[in-house]
Amino acid sequence: MQVTPLYDRLLVKRFNEEEKTKGGLIIPDSAKEKPAQGQVVATGNGRVSDDGKISALTVKKGDKILFGKYSGTEVKIDGEELLIMREEDVLGIIQ
Repeated sequence: MQVTPLYDRLLVKRFNEEEKTKGGLIIPDSAKEKPAQGQVVATGNGRVSDDGKISALTVKKGDKILFGKYSGTEVKIDGEELLIMREEDVLGIIQ
């Protein structure tokens, strides 16, 4: 199945969670936090302004991004967990 986000929304795949801490301790599943980093899988056409014009998005497909802990809506597409979020929920692009 292929999903194309609408307007200023992004489809994001989270990066994998860390299994160990830097000190070597193994983190149990119940204590893991979902990472606030991911890669943009697809983008919408852009934000529609009040006068009806579409402005292009700053974030593009393939960008690695940082986002808030509770940003977006989790969806499951073809067994893969993804997030749909607005571009305004993106905190920054990782270089």
